[in-house]
Amino acid sequence: MSLDSADVVPGDLFAGLPGRLRHGADYVSRAVAAGAVALLSDRPDHRLPSLVVDEPRQVLGHLSARLYGMPSHALSVYGVTGTNGKTSTVHLLAAGLEAAGRRTGLAGSLETRLPDCAGQPAKRTTAEAPALQRLLARTRQSGGTDIVLEVSSHALELGRVNGTRFRVGVFTNLSPDHLDLHGDLDRYYAAKASLFTPDRCEHAVINIGDPHGRRLAAETRCPVTTFTTGPEPADWSVRTIAADAIGTRFRLRGPGAEQQEVRLRLLGAHQADNAVAAVAALAVGGVDMTAALSGMEKLTTIPGRLERIDAGQPFLAFVDFAHNTGGHRRLLPFLRSLTDGRVIVVVGATGERDPRKRSDLGDIAARSADLVVVTDESPHAEDPSTLRTAVADGARRTGLAPVHVEPDRQLAFGVAVSAARPGDVVVVVGRGADQQQTSTNGSRPFDDRTALRTALLQHAAAAGP
Repeated sequence: MSLDSADVVPGDLFAGLPGRLRHGADYVSRAVAAGAVALLSDRPDHRLPSLVVDEPRQVLGHLSARLYGMPSHALSVYGVTGTNGKTSTVHLLAAGLEAAGRRTGLAGSLETRLPDCAGQPAKRTTAEAPALQRLLARTRQSGGTDIVLEVSSHALELGRVNGTRFRVGVFTNLSPDHLDLHGDLDRYYAAKASLFTPDRCEHAVINIGDPHGRRLAAETRCPVTTFTTGPEPADWSVRTIAADAIGTRFRLRGPGAEQQEVRLRLLGAHQADNAVAAVAALAVGGVDMTAALSGMEKLTTIPGRLERIDAGQPFLAFVDFAHNTGGHRRLLPFLRSLTDGRVIVVVGATGERDPRKRSDLGDIAARSADLVVVTDESPHAEDPSTLRTAVADGARRTGLAPVHVEPDRQLAFGVAVSAARPGDVVVVVGRGADQQQTSTNGSRPFDDRTALRTALLQHAAAAGP
């Protein structure tokens, strides 16, 4: 089964779905030429036997699951949703499962991988339903026992995980994001909450340190395990968090783990939130906790998630995916704690996303930084100057930090690096490990980590011995 005519192979059912710009059924001729034998759509086509339903997206996942033999029922599927922390939690879960001897697949915003195989770059946070069910089936066929999925609000809204049975669903937190799709925070919450229904999820693991998590824990009809890094009574909790440039340490409290010390190599106090979420989920899954924690402690980095870039410079430099207000509020205070010097932030806004958050991104950066460098991310079809202006205006209205606008992203990195003094912190936020920068001119390869390293080396060369 495929919903992209370019991916059709002989014998496929082709899903021709309505889209934002074009209707998938417009490509039936290509699907027929590639060997499609039937069509799923909201309109028939005389060239193929047609299964016509009013909302084909909503049945696509269930149909895909049946065609692939209901693979999620033969695996322990862990799904992680929330605004921030999904990717880190998914990788911590996978590290814990693998260390406990489980043959584990993974699918998230960074990569998709089968048990004991190298990962492949992901096209989106959560794959479309046919690709997801195909991955689940391949995981089962390769002897997999478990798989960890990053579940986006888009995936829930668009039915991509329909037909998937989750052993454990994890809710990390909720803050304003993706309101271009959902319209308002209540509908965004409703999309996330739709993962936690008894027909879809066997057990809910919920962060009650987040107000939306407390609401979800009260509303869901699934069995619930709670966690927090705050003062709230919960099944699993964290105390005495210490985070520095080496890693994150905390004491874990939960069933069978009273005051157990955990030492992560991942940076940022927020990784304690992600780790306790993973621990609670693994406990529900019956995984050996000693082995799982050992695996989590060995995880050294998650690409583009507060990833340190070291070219020998006398200051710290990082790339992070923080792309919304909640992410900035988690990240920037931690960076401030690392230095008695200055914090320099390179920030922008991605086009065709919620316009309401753009000025807020600049505002939060200026309140936490000593210099804000505003540049382009991926404007897509929008005017990049409009995006830059919104972010820069938000930063300037605080009057708290100088603001420099440089449209060229590589040059913007150079501005930040050149301004840094020994002991400072430079961070590039917004894109993480994304490999492509997209505008009206198309996409071009651009990796913030490579580009920041280039800027650091160029600055060192210009400074001389």
